[in-house]
Amino acid sequence: MGNPIMVEFIENFLVVWDPKDGSKLYKMGYYGKPLGIPKPKIPEFKVPLILDLMEGLYLAENGIIEVKEGAKRRKVSRAKLKQRARKLYDEFDLKYAVYLDLRDEGFIITPGIKYGCDFAVYKHGPGIEHAPYMISVRKSEEDLTATEIVKAGRLATTVRKRFIIALPKAGAKEMQYLIFKWFKA
Repeated sequence: MGNPIMVEFIENFLVVWDPKDGSKLYKMGYYGKPLGIPKPKIPEFKVPLILDLMEGLYLAENGIIEVKEGAKRRKVSRAKLKQRARKLYDEFDLKYAVYLDLRDEGFIITPGIKYGCDFAVYKHGPGIEHAPYMISVRKSEEDLTATEIVKAGRLATTVRKRFIIALPKAGAKEMQYLIFKWFKA
């Protein structure tokens, strides 16, 4: 890809100040959110791009971005990004394993907080389609009650999405997905 894109680490976010670089990242896989543009209609914009730590870590691990911080523009290690992400996200390692798996399969992943889940997942990308899937990441040994499944199913049906529970196996790259399909009898 050439030289990595320079990104600044500020608090819990990564900022791509150069709009050309931000637009380039966005076009590569809908990474980040253009500042002040909730749903970009075109992939080129003239504002900075904000990346969350999860997608920033993914991009850094793949050599696409280089992260700097402070007035002296010190390089930020991937270990430091991961450490900060572990403080910010509950069960970061499990969620990141799911993020990696889905990204590596070609899906577009965005935070799912507005749907009450961990991720909204797209086949083609935001602005092209509505996210067809909402994913909740759980530990495989964690109990899941019928009430939780019904709540998630009702929400998924209301927002016209398929509800998926991702169950990453601890310490393994193995992933299990439970997909719920709701129908009227």
